[in-house]
Amino acid sequence: MNIILFGPPGAGKGTQAKYLVKKINGYQVSTGDMLRNEIKKDTIIGKKIIENMNDGKFVSDEIVNNLISEIVFDDKKKGKLIFDGYPRSLSQAKNLDLFLQKSDQKIEFIFFLNVNKETIIKRIEKRKILENRSDDDLDTIIKRYDTYMEMTKPVLDFYSKNPNFHEIDGALEIDQITNKIDAFLQV
Repeated sequence: MNIILFGPPGAGKGTQAKYLVKKINGYQVSTGDMLRNEIKKDTIIGKKIIENMNDGKFVSDEIVNNLISEIVFDDKKKGKLIFDGYPRSLSQAKNLDLFLQKSDQKIEFIFFLNVNKETIIKRIEKRKILENRSDDDLDTIIKRYDTYMEMTKPVLDFYSKNPNFHEIDGALEIDQITNKIDAFLQV
């Protein structure tokens, strides 16, 4: 079963992805983790990623799609993919569809954890206190939220036509969100 999780920063995608990995014995596909790994391994792709970031650009779809294709076509991971925050653009979404068609796979469920900006701000402020996280600068989070919602809207519109698209109130507690996901999965 292949699943896509959407939601702005702080919506709980990572938490739900980790839960789903255990539940379906799946594989979490986090492009952020993949990109950081390429940088850490100091690969040619890693160097291109750093170059893009230093120029203030987003990592190109070409780089992201190359990394994604390796995972989609990996027989051990086939039918067990949990996409955490990918695809982020319409071209990535269309590319993913092509990869899935070529590898005889499909997306069974698409979950959008919809959370408003005020809830995200409250969560981030709480997380800063509880976890002492330095990456949770409020201005940065607000910019990331706005950018995410703006960039992802065409992707959400693209997938919302799919009968397996489910919007979940991301302001709910973690276990309530998990229960809603479980109800859709019925496993």
